Amino acid sequence: MPLKGLLSSRSGNASARSGTQGRAGASPTLSDTQKLAMLEDLERSGLGWFWASDAEGRLAYLSPSVAQRLDLPLEELVGQPVAQVFQPAGLGGREKPLSLRLGAHKAFSGVAVRAARREDGAVLRLAGHPVFDDAGRFEGFRGTGADITEEFYREEETERLAKFDSLTGLANRHRMAHLIESTLTAFKAAKRNCAVMMLDLDRFKQVNDTLGHAAGDELLKQVSERLKRAIDRECEIGRLGGDEFQVMIPDLDDRGVLGEIAMKIISMLKQPYSLAEGRCVIGSSVGIAIAPHDGVTREEVVRSADLALYAAKNGGRGQFRFFSGELENEAIFRRRLEADLGTGLSENQLFLKYQPVIEAKSRKVTSLEARICWNHSQRGEIDEEEFASILEGSSLVADVGRWSIREACAHAALWPDSVRVALGVPAPLFNAESFVDDVAEALSETDLPASRLELGISEAVFFGDANQVDRTLGRLFKLGVRLTLDEFGSGYSSLAYLRRAPFDTIRIDSRLVAEADREADGGGKGGAIGGENRELGLVRAIVALAGALGMDTLAGGIESMALNDALVGCGVGFVQGPIYYEAAERETVEAEIMGGGWRIDPSADRTRRARRRTVLRKIHVIHDDHSYEVTLRNLSKTGALIQGLMDVPRGTQFVVDLGGGQLAVATVTRTNGDTQGLEFEQHLVEDGSGGLVTRNRVSPYMLASAGAPLAALSPGSYKAMEGGLGEGKSIPQFGYAPSYRHEHA
Repeated sequence: MPLKGLLSSRSGNASARSGTQGRAGASPTLSDTQKLAMLEDLERSGLGWFWASDAEGRLAYLSPSVAQRLDLPLEELVGQPVAQVFQPAGLGGREKPLSLRLGAHKAFSGVAVRAARREDGAVLRLAGHPVFDDAGRFEGFRGTGADITEEFYREEETERLAKFDSLTGLANRHRMAHLIESTLTAFKAAKRNCAVMMLDLDRFKQVNDTLGHAAGDELLKQVSERLKRAIDRECEIGRLGGDEFQVMIPDLDDRGVLGEIAMKIISMLKQPYSLAEGRCVIGSSVGIAIAPHDGVTREEVVRSADLALYAAKNGGRGQFRFFSGELENEAIFRRRLEADLGTGLSENQLFLKYQPVIEAKSRKVTSLEARICWNHSQRGEIDEEEFASILEGSSLVADVGRWSIREACAHAALWPDSVRVALGVPAPLFNAESFVDDVAEALSETDLPASRLELGISEAVFFGDANQVDRTLGRLFKLGVRLTLDEFGSGYSSLAYLRRAPFDTIRIDSRLVAEADREADGGGKGGAIGGENRELGLVRAIVALAGALGMDTLAGGIESMALNDALVGCGVGFVQGPIYYEAAERETVEAEIMGGGWRIDPSADRTRRARRRTVLRKIHVIHDDHSYEVTLRNLSKTGALIQGLMDVPRGTQFVVDLGGGQLAVATVTRTNGDTQGLEFEQHLVEDGSGGLVTRNRVSPYMLASAGAPLAALSPGSYKAMEGGLGEGKSIPQFGYAPSYRHEHA
C-alpha cells in the first residue's frame, strides 16, 4: 500500500477531528497533498521512515529509502511477514522475538532490528502501534523507524571490549571470571567436573624489553592463535593480562588427557616465532586444577590452579603441574627460601659442586663445571637444580653470579694446569656494566690464567642491545677467557652471533639432547633422515658447523649408553652426564684430579638420582569392607610394591588409596612374606613433576551423596563411601607383619 493510500484511509476520521480548526484565529491546516509531500521529503532525507502491516502481520508498506539502505528489492519485501523481513539485532541475543511483539497487538518502540538476510548489515530502530477499526477489529500496525547502524555497532564494540581482550580477541579477565563462576555454579548442581588451566609465558619479558612492545603485542597474538589450535575440544580461552592466560575445559577430569593437552600447549608455544623485529623463542608453564576435587567455588579452583602454575615454574619452567594439597605449603616454603637467599649469600651458606667435562675420544677430564648449591640453615642442602629455580628471577642473581666466579677461580688456582673451570653466566650479570671488570678482578686476585676460565654465555643475552653485547664479548676475548655458547639450537639468533662472536665451544641444547636420547632409545616418533632420526641429524649438522668455524662441541645430560654412542658417532667432541660422573663436592673431585690424568669411562650402572618425592610412605589398601595401612615401597605406571600384610595370596584384588581421592584397582601378582607386588587395572599417568597419579579421582559429590558434607571433606576421606571404609561387616582376612605392627605402633 503506498503512503498516499495509508493517509487517505484515515482522512475521513482526520477531517472530522480537525473540523473546528477552520474557525477564525485557528492555525491554517495542510492539505493531504501537502502532508504527503512533507512525509515523502522526510523519507527521502533519511531522517525517518515508515512501515505498515496488515491484520495478518504481512508488510503492507515500507519506505523505499529503507529498502535501499537494507540493500534488498522493495518488491521482495512487501507482502512478506514482518517477522521474517526483520529480526532483532539486540546485543547478546537478549531481545524478545519480533513475532511475539506483533502478536500481542500492543504498541512498542526502540526495538533494534536488521534484515533477516543481512546478518551484518544496517540496523534500524523500530516503533509501532496497533490500528483498530471502529468495531475494535485489529487492522495491523503503523510505525516509524530510524537508521541507528553506527550507534549500534559502536555500542556493540564497547560491550565486546568489556568482555574480550582487545589485542588477542580472547575473553578478558572479567569475562573468564564470570564464565568460570557461572559454570561451576551450574556444574555443582549437576555434579559435573570442570578443569581450569593457568599458564604464563617464559622469557616473554625479554622479548618485550629487547625487541619492543610492538613485537611483544604481535607475539601475544600468535600465542593466542596457537592456543586455539592446541586445544581441540570445547573450551574457553582467556587472556588475563600481560603474558597470563587461562583455559576452562568443562566435563573433563581425566588427568591423562589434561596432561596431554598441557604438553601439547607447551610444545606448540615453544616453537620459534617470526616477528617483524626478529625471530624469537619463548616457553610456557601450566598449572591445572579440577573442580570439584581441587575446589568448588571459582576462587578455590583458580587459586589451586595458580599454586600449580607456581610449582610448575619452580620446577624448571616448560612444565605442567596438577594441584595437590601439598603445594600450598610448598609455595609458602619456596617464598621463604627466596627471601632467605640474601642471608645465605652473606653468611657463606652457598657452595660449589663440580661436574667433569670429558673429551669424548680420550675420556680425559678437561674441565670441571661449577654448580651452585645452598646449605640452608633449616632446609639443609639444596642441590644445584632446585637452587637454579630459586635463583631465576631473583634480584640477587647478579650478586650470586659474581660470588660464583670468584669462588670458582679461587678453587681452580689450586688445580693442575691441565684442568679448566667452567661456569654459566646469567644474563643479568652479563649485561651489568662491571661484568668484565669483575671477571678480570677475580682472575687477578686468584692468579688464575684467563685461559683456564670458561664462561658459558646463554643465547638469552642476545636479546640485549647488540652493540653492548658485542663490546662485552670483545672485551672478554681480549681478556683471554674461553667462551661457550650455551644451549645452542634453542632458537634466538645463534647463527648470526656465531659469525661475529669469539666462541670456543658450542654446548648443544639440552632439550635437543633429551629428544635425541628418546630417539636413540627407540621411544621417539621423529622422522628419520637417511636412517638417522631427526634430532641426531641436527646434532650432526651442528658438529659440522662448529668444525667449519673452528669450534668444539659439548653435549651434556647424557644418561644412557645408547645416546652416548650416538652422540660420539655424530662427532661431538666433549661429553658430560650421569653415566660419566654426577656433580660432586669440591674435595671429592680435587682428590681425583690431583693424581693427574683423570680419565672416566661411561658406565650404564651409573644412573641419575630420581628427582621426585620419596615413594616410601604410608597408604591404605581396601579389601572387601576393610582398610589396611601399608607401606608403599615403589610405584610405577603399571604397578606398585607394598609391605606390611601377611598371607596375601596371588590374585587378591585391592583398591589402593593413594590419597587425595586417588583410588586404583590392583591385583596381587607376586607375594613374598609381608611384601606384595601389585598390577594396576588402569595405568597411572605423569603428574608433570616426575611423579605419578591416577587418571581420575573419586568425586567429592559421590562422597557427599553418601552422607559426608561436601565442604567438610578432607583429602582422602572415604569413610562415608558405601562398602568402603565404614564400619566393618566381616572379619579382616589379612594380618599385619610383626615388624610392621611394631613399627606402626
